[in-house]
Amino acid sequence: MNNAGQPSVRVAQLKLKLKTILTETKLAKKKRTRKSILVSSALFSSLLYLHSMSSQSTEKSNIQETITVQDNPTHKQEQKQEKQSKQVQEAEEEDQVTDEDLHKLLLPDVSNLPIVPPSSIETNFVSYFAPDFMKPGHDQYVYRHANGLCVIGLAPTHVAFKDEGGITAVDFNVGKSDRSGFKVTGKRKKNAQHFESNTALCKVCTRDASYIVRCCVKGSLLEVNDKLIKQPGLLNSSADREGYTAIMMPKPGDWLKIKSSLLTLEEYKKLREGR
Repeated sequence: MNNAGQPSVRVAQLKLKLKTILTETKLAKKKRTRKSILVSSALFSSLLYLHSMSSQSTEKSNIQETITVQDNPTHKQEQKQEKQSKQVQEAEEEDQVTDEDLHKLLLPDVSNLPIVPPSSIETNFVSYFAPDFMKPGHDQYVYRHANGLCVIGLAPTHVAFKDEGGITAVDFNVGKSDRSGFKVTGKRKKNAQHFESNTALCKVCTRDASYIVRCCVKGSLLEVNDKLIKQPGLLNSSADREGYTAIMMPKPGDWLKIKSSLLTLEEYKKLREGR
């Protein structure tokens, strides 16, 4: 208790001393002597000391109040409850956002839905086209899957579809081997044939002519659609689905090279509609 009361006693003594100095200063002003300068200096020093003591006293008081608040169990409990309520509120807001997104996904706005739902090709593949491949009118498509597989077939604007009666026969016996006779097995795709982009895959025939269908991409031939041998009409009805010609697996580097020469679906439509 004695130590705590010392600063206040000191301040009272200083105030008394300042009062005395002020009185002496007023008297010294009249005489204009050297003593007036000394008295002013003493007054200024005392004021500085008084200000510093007052600041220290205020800081100690604030620190003590802070310590008292922190040590108060009730205050700690209030802080904990406030933090918990804030976390609960944030969790509720997140759940509300999640519920809204789920509701939009399960019950979408009918006005935002497309008139025609997207096909499996549009959903799972990126469509590319090779117009006039090797010869004018020999338009072919390359549907690339995310896993790198490429489905090869005849584009709707292929010249074979313009012949009367459409395509009537498909022959995979081209070049030096029958493409339909090779069977690929296992994860390593054993027995897969490696072809260039201009290698012939099969020959499609109409009543008056025949046309060569080519690989379009450099890579391994994994499968040919041998259903076309017995059902060539699949090319006329669904050439972009059940009527595909073959499945190729190009290497990433080879794909990047050939991709630059292919057209996207938008570019292909613009090219053919502009005729």
